[in-house]
This record gives sequence, structure tokens and C-alpha cells, in this order.
Amino acid sequence: MDMIDRNINTFFKLIFILQARREFISAIASAALVVPLAANAEVDYDGVKYLGGGDQIDLNNANIRAYLRLSGMYPGAAGKIASNPKPLKTVSDVYAIPGLSEKEKAVIKKYESRFVVLEPKPEYVIDRMNNGLYR
Repeated sequence: MDMIDRNINTFFKLIFILQARREFISAIASAALVVPLAANAEVDYDGVKYLGGGDQIDLNNANIRAYLRLSGMYPGAAGKIASNPKPLKTVSDVYAIPGLSEKEKAVIKKYESRFVVLEPKPEYVIDRMNNGLYR
């Protein structure tokens, strides 16, 4: 009888351990579903230096305020560049933007060496006219 009691006791201990293990694994699986997935955002965009903080300005992605440091560019030519819906392939494409006057084209020519053209990035193109920074 003693042997049967021990076997029954061992059996129930094993059942308890299996039940506890099942609950533990279930809790881990539930927690894994709640943990948010990492965003696929580009953290280190190489073109940041061309958005207005450096010597060169990206014509496809820079905000209109990037042109403030270039005398004669803001607001006329800068506004037309920033509101241009077509992505530019080369710097010389800027002269084909509709509505540019000869005076504005001359100012652009003066600063042409300071412009670059990178692939448009949606997260920057959307803020070309208004990036939400106010004085």
C-alpha cells in the first residue's frame, strides 16, 4: 500500500508540474504578443546634412526655411522649389520648374554649387512647405 501511495503522490506531483509548465509557457506566449514590434523607421538618414543644417541643400527634401541663408532665394524661388510636385533628377532640372522668373533663375544659378538632388523621402517631402517650426 505504501508503494501505491508513493506512486499516486508522484503522479499528482508530475501533473502539477506539467500544469504549472503549461501555464508558464502560455504566459510567456501571451506576453510576446503584447510586446510591440520595432518600427521600421530610418533612424540615421544620411541626407540629414542636406536638409538645411550644412553648406549644401537637397532640392527634393529640404524645407523652405533651408533657403533663408541664401540671399535672394527666400521666399520666391524657395517657395517654387519647395512646392514643386515633381522630383528633380539633377540640379539643372530646377530651371524647368514652372513659374520661375529670370531673376529667380539667376539667383538659383548663383547658388547652384550648393544644391544636391537626393531621392525624395516621404517623411521629409511632406514637410517641405511647413515643418511646424515657428518663432
